[in-house]
Amino acid sequence: ASVTSSQPPLFPSLPPLLFRRLTGYRPAISSGGELIPMFCKKMIQIPRDISRELQSMVDRELEPGESVKWIGMPIPRFFTGASTGSFLFAIPWTAFAIFWMFGAWHQSENVPFTLFGVPFVLIGFGILSVPLFTYRRSFKTVYVITDKRAITFTGGGSTTVRSYPPDTLREIYRKERKDGTGDVVISRRAWRDSDGDRQSEELGFLRVDSPKEIEHMLKYLAEQAAPSNR
Repeated sequence: ASVTSSQPPLFPSLPPLLFRRLTGYRPAISSGGELIPMFCKKMIQIPRDISRELQSMVDRELEPGESVKWIGMPIPRFFTGASTGSFLFAIPWTAFAIFWMFGAWHQSENVPFTLFGVPFVLIGFGILSVPLFTYRRSFKTVYVITDKRAITFTGGGSTTVRSYPPDTLREIYRKERKDGTGDVVISRRAWRDSDGDRQSEELGFLRVDSPKEIEHMLKYLAEQAAPSNR
């Protein structure tokens, strides 16, 4: 009977190449239609919420021969450190803008003058929506650890891909919360805003389950690559 390679139905939505890199599973289908498992090197848990678009993006990013050791997504949350600060700032901003518009209308009944406050109200509502955007962005973000590097795919209007080779993983640190979730920070990004004030942002595997395990995997990857860098 002839035997042809095929992807098994365990993760039918995964691109075939990504499936093989994640599981090491190479089954076959007999001429009678039965699934014949040939071997299974490893089984990596695939996040249920990962979209086909993200799956394909991870597949395209991987180099020939590069294998995935871990893949995960951030825990969806409306309020993070950044989104909470923006939300609290937007409350008085929006309230003042609305109050100003009502005051301007009652005092002058000048429509053009009153409408001057509309952009500020819209800005306020936009900032109030930051927690919602943060929550939705979690479903467009995926973290990957391979045998060669760590990769983050951060979604939004566009997807930002950051690759961290082993020599950048030696100074990582972990921030763990009481519930066991936390962040594994790989680097920090600094910039100056429009007012010239210095701002910074932590980068890495943020809002993840089992951060200690992830930190261990990243440090192990750095240690394994260390001799080849000497």
